Amino acid sequence: MDIYEEIVRLRNDGRRGAVATIVNVRGSVPSFETAKMLVRDDGSIVGTVGGGCVEAEIWQAAREVMESEKPRTLTFNLNQNPKYDTGLVCGGTLDILIEPVLPPASLYIFGAGHVALSLYRTAIDAGFGVVVVDDRDSYASRERFPGAKEVIAEDYDKAMAKISPAETSYIVIVTRGHRDDMRVLRWAVQTQARYIGMIGSKRKTITIFRELVKEGLAEQLFDRVHAPVGLDIGAITPEEIAVAITAELIAARRRVERPLPHMSWFHSRNHDSSKATKPLTTKDTKVHEEIP
Repeated sequence: MDIYEEIVRLRNDGRRGAVATIVNVRGSVPSFETAKMLVRDDGSIVGTVGGGCVEAEIWQAAREVMESEKPRTLTFNLNQNPKYDTGLVCGGTLDILIEPVLPPASLYIFGAGHVALSLYRTAIDAGFGVVVVDDRDSYASRERFPGAKEVIAEDYDKAMAKISPAETSYIVIVTRGHRDDMRVLRWAVQTQARYIGMIGSKRKTITIFRELVKEGLAEQLFDRVHAPVGLDIGAITPEEIAVAITAELIAARRRVERPLPHMSWFHSRNHDSSKATKPLTTKDTKVHEEIP
């Protein structure tokens, strides 16, 4: 089986894997430089980098690389550790690079107005496969979004019933009204999507969260919602807001761990939830919502 073809098949099927490659050999080893082994998300293997205990350790490291989504390099000194004794005459050292194989990142944009159009452009440039959903034919069209994977012009509830976001999916809600935003968010927080973002003011965020909790949704479902959406770069225009949102999407995709200048007061570690009951000022209610 061709490893490269299998990598393509895995990605097209929305599955994960990790590919191990011998990148450096010094001395005698039971394989050769550039030898590859693919570990699929179900634990099965294609190819080999020499077998034995080395391969067993690489298999385990590959599983960890799939989870972290970050590459690793391992060094094996075969002439100093007896556990790598393969019964062959080996006395060398080899370096093995393990890289994650991930399915393409899919971005579902709900809404097809000005912000959505700008976000579609920047997200595609950043490598996201974009699906646009809107209930207006005049907005959700191939002419308006020619490079999208899919453009769905349909009632939101009907469209959402047909979509099953994977763990590598991203959802951004930029519809033209609070009612539609709440409908989409109700569905989104119950999916596996890695990222959920919603545009709008702090007042709108509080109102929608409270209404959905009253309906019976668990409060912790909203812990992963980025609202207001995007990094705080002072964005005002639709184009600038799209850059702020795309930057946050990239940070989520790359699993950035350092603190980021997020626009959302809601995710502050030191936030006192009791403050949510206090009156909001004009500054608090600044709206970056979609322009229909």
